[in-house]
Amino acid sequence: MTRVVLLGSSPGPDTAPTGLRLAVLPGAPTVAERLRSQILSLDPRPAAIASGDLAAALRDLADVAESATESLFVIPGDSVIHDELIYQITKSKRGVLALIAKEPRPELTEEEAEREEHIPIDEAEPEISDRRHEGLPVRARAGKSRIVSVGTAHHAVTRPNAVVLGPLHVSARNAPVLAETCRELAAMADAFGPDDDLMQLVVFGLVRKGVSVGIRGRRDLYYRRVTSQADLDEAVAVMSGIDEDRARLDNAVKGADGFFTTYFVSTYSRFIARWAARRGLTPNQVTLISITLGVLAAACFATGDRPWMVLGGVLIYFAFVFDCVDGQVARYARKFGVLGAWLDATFDRFKEYVVFAGLAVGWVVSGNGDDIWILALAAIGLQSVRHLLDFSFGIANRRSKPPAQLPTLPLAAPDDRDLRKALERRKVERSQGIRGLLKMWSKAGRYRAVHWARKMIVFPIGERFAAIAITAALFDARITFLTLVVWGTVAAAYTLTGRLMRSLA
Repeated sequence: MTRVVLLGSSPGPDTAPTGLRLAVLPGAPTVAERLRSQILSLDPRPAAIASGDLAAALRDLADVAESATESLFVIPGDSVIHDELIYQITKSKRGVLALIAKEPRPELTEEEAEREEHIPIDEAEPEISDRRHEGLPVRARAGKSRIVSVGTAHHAVTRPNAVVLGPLHVSARNAPVLAETCRELAAMADAFGPDDDLMQLVVFGLVRKGVSVGIRGRRDLYYRRVTSQADLDEAVAVMSGIDEDRARLDNAVKGADGFFTTYFVSTYSRFIARWAARRGLTPNQVTLISITLGVLAAACFATGDRPWMVLGGVLIYFAFVFDCVDGQVARYARKFGVLGAWLDATFDRFKEYVVFAGLAVGWVVSGNGDDIWILALAAIGLQSVRHLLDFSFGIANRRSKPPAQLPTLPLAAPDDRDLRKALERRKVERSQGIRGLLKMWSKAGRYRAVHWARKMIVFPIGERFAAIAITAALFDARITFLTLVVWGTVAAAYTLTGRLMRSLA
């Protein structure tokens, strides 16, 4: 469950578009009515905060945050937004996530851009920007994955390049920090200017408290705050040209899949998922289709005959396709459950192991001897150990890894010089020893070849099923098991090394 907070207008004159209507929608709802209907599934009784009085609004937000036992989704009441964008923001795993828009950059040469980004911190003068983007003052500095610094009408920021558009998602563990921040901001409300936006002020406070505020843009979806009928008409026109269903479908595909899955499955499996979801198929039913195809593939392999081996390769490929489809159906149709997650994780292993058994049986019935079982058991044992390590490391990491602690800065500090210097020191410290090696390897992932090589070397399920399908169809069970054992051993050594380094870093 998510606690939703609807904010009134920003500090200054009340421009909340309560009377503006979306005539193109059934019933011609107002902007506020439409937004309330969109967030009902998250919170049937959202908190409403009028923000004409900045200090009062901040104290009210602090009260909500203090009493929250779940994550918070804070959004201005004058927002026009896609349902899918609300979903993506509220399902983020970041402790805090803000929707931002970067200021369009002037055309710079590559050399000029490089020089601008690498000005020594002592030479980059903080500023109070009077530039505006989408009606908001450009007073935030956004990096690649988070907001680095935020300014106000009286707090200078180094190289501002973005605005905080409005929607903010805060996890339950960060709610106490949000409450504390809002109370401190309320106490110094007189220090802010009339054009300081409430949402940007909240992020200003969180960043200075050392909270890592993640960022995301609108990407292929739409968000805008409207204050006039002209704004609303323009927003409706733009939204009508965006295929929200396609964005939802694309979001149903995991963004961190392996090479084989990305290029040989997900290119079309998403359309199977949409077809299945629209016909009422549940993720669990799709999982059963995948299991059935896996068992049939094992039966084909057990014959040991070449034509059946080829058919088995085809069937195990489509068993994996439907293994991807079940998750995509769940994400597209918003149908999640403990049973489905358990079935998916458990029967992924079942399909692999029953196929291993089928390959070994096929080798024996073809008169090749029963020593193949040694390789089959080695493949099963190796894969079992890898899965055990995967799950145990994930659990240990979640339990022991504290939230990222960033440098802090007093809210009253007139600029962010000290914060940026502290961040530079932190960057230098994290570039040494094991952390430095991990950071270099992470940066190497920016190169496409390295990125995909790293994805493939860990031998994910897509690559494993592809290896089984290809080697079984073209060669024999011995080659299949040797491929699984050799590649799997390399993958185990690689992942174990990486996890040991991360544990020691």
